[in-house]
Amino acid sequence: MLADSILIRPIERTDYKQWLPLWDGYNAFYGRSGATALPEAITVATWERFFDPAEPVHALVAVQGERIVGLAHYLFHRSTTRLNEVCYLNDLFTLPECRGQGIARRLIEAVYASAQAVGSTRVYWSTQTTNIAGRALYDQVAQHHGFIIYSHELGA
Repeated sequence: MLADSILIRPIERTDYKQWLPLWDGYNAFYGRSGATALPEAITVATWERFFDPAEPVHALVAVQGERIVGLAHYLFHRSTTRLNEVCYLNDLFTLPECRGQGIARRLIEAVYASAQAVGSTRVYWSTQTTNIAGRALYDQVAQHHGFIIYSHELGA
């Protein structure tokens, strides 16, 4: 399979059955499976946000023939350092058997185009330092500015 045979398009309601295994695979990659899996309510809410025009969350899928082989979820938000909203590429995942064929690059480029279309002047994302294959691609399509991410979980 080559990336040229891949269609990148916005997600559709009828994609759920094919999107879910990719979503689960993405979460498993980051250690969210089994006992640490996301609650189903988060998956349901995430899915519904894609179709709510009031939400800043969007989704693209990579399709080959009738099969979804990749996903990208992104959102827009304000920034204190820019006048226009910025775009955060929240999730990026391709099926393991489809990696290394340019699909993730095509998804990133489609997020760039979506962001540019709404006047966003920056797309950014984060990944784990151990994501060597992902970082090899990211170093080709973006600039690493040396930031380290900190987070603190707040009780619900």
